[in-house]
Amino acid sequence: MKQVIIATKNKGKAKDFEAIFAPLGYEVLTLFDVAPDMEIEETGTTFEENAILKAEAVAKRLNTFVIADDSGLQIDALNGEPGVYSARYAGDHDDEANINKVLTKLKGVPEEKRTARFCCCIAITGPSHKTETFFGTCEGKILTEKRGNHGFGYDPIFYVPSLGCTMAELTAEEKGAISHRGHAIHKLAEQLPSWFQ
Repeated sequence: MKQVIIATKNKGKAKDFEAIFAPLGYEVLTLFDVAPDMEIEETGTTFEENAILKAEAVAKRLNTFVIADDSGLQIDALNGEPGVYSARYAGDHDDEANINKVLTKLKGVPEEKRTARFCCCIAITGPSHKTETFFGTCEGKILTEKRGNHGFGYDPIFYVPSLGCTMAELTAEEKGAISHRGHAIHKLAEQLPSWFQ
């Protein structure tokens, strides 16, 4: 089985990649497996800048090709917040606090104005390759309370109208088929074989 390195320590993200890559014959490794001491400061102002920054930093250190993603939630009524700060909106990677901050800020906002989208940019780079990026989005609405026990991050309050449920009510496979990260990963997966040549 071919191995791909994902520049993340987020177990939820790793599962999203595994759900799509495993059936294609790729084993997913994370920073926990290859560089557990590595911390990368996300200083970019866009998802693309952060994804490239992470991928290139790890690829340079390991001298191999690396995949990184940056993703987040953009809420129209909050002028695109939390955006690139999604994971640390109310504290560093505290899902519960982040959700509560969003719900508090949206208090009193009517359902039709609670539109939002998940956005994802995936970057892949390596020693003899030019960095490439792939994008994915998923449109939805923010509920007033949590629903579902799957996924991570804002999944329990992100409602997908076309499916009639939240991201947290989907299995990993169902989420991978419609999510922002799923769309971006599928685009990347089409190009991945050329990186092993």
